[in-house]
Amino acid sequence: MKKLGFLSFGHWTPSSQSQVRSASDALLQSIELAVAAEQLGLDGAYFRVHHFARQLGSPFPLLAASAARTSKIELGTAVIDMRYENPLYMAEDASAADLISRGRLQLGISRGSPEQVIDGFRHFGYVPAEGMTDADMARGHTEVFLQVLSGQGFAKPNPSPMFPNPPGLLRLEPYSEGLRERIWWGAGTNATAQWAAKLGMNLQSSTLKIDESGKPFHVQQAEQIRLYKEAWKEAGHTRTPRVSVSRSIFALVDDRDRMYFGGGDDKDQVGYLGGTERAIFGRGYAAEPDVLIEQLKKDEGIAEADTLLLTVPNQLGVDYNAHVIEAILKHVAPGVGWR
Repeated sequence: MKKLGFLSFGHWTPSSQSQVRSASDALLQSIELAVAAEQLGLDGAYFRVHHFARQLGSPFPLLAASAARTSKIELGTAVIDMRYENPLYMAEDASAADLISRGRLQLGISRGSPEQVIDGFRHFGYVPAEGMTDADMARGHTEVFLQVLSGQGFAKPNPSPMFPNPPGLLRLEPYSEGLRERIWWGAGTNATAQWAAKLGMNLQSSTLKIDESGKPFHVQQAEQIRLYKEAWKEAGHTRTPRVSVSRSIFALVDDRDRMYFGGGDDKDQVGYLGGTERAIFGRGYAAEPDVLIEQLKKDEGIAEADTLLLTVPNQLGVDYNAHVIEAILKHVAPGVGWR
């Protein structure tokens, strides 16, 4: 058994060929897809966050609105770029959205990915301290965020407050119990996966990671997950962590599917991040259901994870994406043992 969710980048473009032509379309259709996915029996609705782009950029209004329209489905991100975040303000927003959802948030965060602009986080007012990289700054923001979510008081109260205070140091409000255990780190390397384990975060591993061995992507991803689980055990955490991987998977069950995805590339790709770091990009899957089942059984990364996020082509509209999700649930998931 696995938890299955969708992952949407929320692309929009003012093109007659797109079903998502504005930011409003992207947001409202994201909510509708979360509702449809819950009705189909999917476990999670996850959204990617990008700044300075025609994509989803501000997750907490979207998560709160989706929470108000649903009752069971997990609602999450994959991922929020922590270089851009004020960790205290983020903790307030996240806790409020989690309370609206009644504890269904699953927040994926990370040090970020290549951007649309140069050092976009600087426009948001965040500059790495001397001797620090932007990745260091992101991890620093993360550590503060996690500490604040613990619910421990840290701020000295005003002796003459506007309203009465409880005794002792004050914490941020609202506080959502349990949210700290539902924070995930999007790791692009083995080392950052191990770091996430030590801090008690769940692991998100996408379709991209730094190429550390030259092996196929799914093999490297499985190794990363095993290293993460070992580090979790060594850290002495008492709960069982969760691990998600994402994949583009399309069951070709009608002519639309074959037209859109029938000629897809089924090989890993290698590229460079920032012009220097060799990265490996995992293959996508598109085939008739019986073929797809046999292919997916051989994916070691999926086998190591308890949660699988299906990337969806959101610009094709809510109805078609609901069809994509239903085809996986009906024709593929039982045959691979996910249901």
